[in-house]
Amino acid sequence: MTDTLPRRGTETPATTPRAAAPAASASTVDVGALPVVRLKHWFRWTLAAIIVFALAQFVWSLVTDENYEWDVFAHYFFAPPVLQGVGLTLLLTGLSAAIGFLLGTLIALPPPSKSPLLSSAAWLYVWFFRSVPLVVQLVVWYNLGYLYPTLGLGTPFTTDFWLVEFPTVQLISAFAAGVLGLSLHQAAYSAEIIRGGLLSVDQGQLEAAASLGIPPRRRLTRIVLPQAMRSIVSNATNEVIGLVKGTSVLFVIAIPELFYAVQVIYTSPRPAAEARRTGGFTSRGRRRR
Repeated sequence: MTDTLPRRGTETPATTPRAAAPAASASTVDVGALPVVRLKHWFRWTLAAIIVFALAQFVWSLVTDENYEWDVFAHYFFAPPVLQGVGLTLLLTGLSAAIGFLLGTLIALPPPSKSPLLSSAAWLYVWFFRSVPLVVQLVVWYNLGYLYPTLGLGTPFTTDFWLVEFPTVQLISAFAAGVLGLSLHQAAYSAEIIRGGLLSVDQGQLEAAASLGIPPRRRLTRIVLPQAMRSIVSNATNEVIGLVKGTSVLFVIAIPELFYAVQVIYTSPRPAAEARRTGGFTSRGRRRR
């Protein structure tokens, strides 16, 4: 015979009393029924209100302040000197960026090599052109004729230029001095950007390519540079943007780029009708004679 009576401690869940269920449900809390209290960021709201107020105050001053002279700004915004200055600025930026990055690539390649002479020369170039201010470089290139009246090719360590000879003032004009100064200055920064991109490539990539017998030049152009471009492009874009703004320094050698053209317009006297309207004063506050 089998025993059909349940024994103590062996009750199944189906045989447990159902009276315990209401007690268990009463102890649980319905989270969805609780009210949601959002955190109040008083400091963040106060700071945002101050920023909005400052911006509104600035915009109001732009509209109401007559010293901005928006009519004069609109008159000269598309003036021919300004448009020519924009074109010259973009031309200088394009030439300087192309020459700078090309020269920077050549400078960035020797340091990873085993030639101490090339590595030292590259390091010295980068150190010098990053240390000397751009304005000083432009002034030196523009006035190079005072140091070297003539340039040419001939007998070494002499001034006997029997092969070819050029007057320095005619060879290095203001435009050439600007391109030289910007390009050589940009090449020093571009070399560091490219060198950092080359070093970011895993060394195992070079070892694997060398084990496959790939020539060094093909390793650089097909394996290293495509992977290094991920870190080079973003930094190079920032450098080009900075170069566009850096062309404003060229006003020291009287190149009519955008900043120089605007400066000339600003310092020039206004027309007679404008002078009569403002009481006989020019744009710089000096009374017309």
